[in-house]
Amino acid sequence: MSQVIRLNVPTELLPFVRLSQLLQALDGQGGAADPHQYRLLVQKIGAELQAHQGHKALPALLDHLPASAEIYENLQYAHAGLCRAPLEASLGSELAARELLARVSKG
Repeated sequence: MSQVIRLNVPTELLPFVRLSQLLQALDGQGGAADPHQYRLLVQKIGAELQAHQGHKALPALLDHLPASAEIYENLQYAHAGLCRAPLEASLGSELAARELLARVSKG
């Protein structure tokens, strides 16, 4: 988290960064968070991501906030797939999923 603090965070993204740091801390507790509070936090981060989608500083911040980067991926998946994953890893995941579905459907 100290890496994020060293970045020049635009004022409008500070709430997103603070919420993301809280999520990182909760994830580090290993399930000690209340599920309702965790869900609410993830929803707030999702709203921040949608509000600032396309902000030029967002990709650099997501590089340092893995839990929020995962939320971003989930929000973008319907139209962009695994947009933050390297293309090779995304393609490999897609091919593995197709192969598994084909094996399962054959019995």
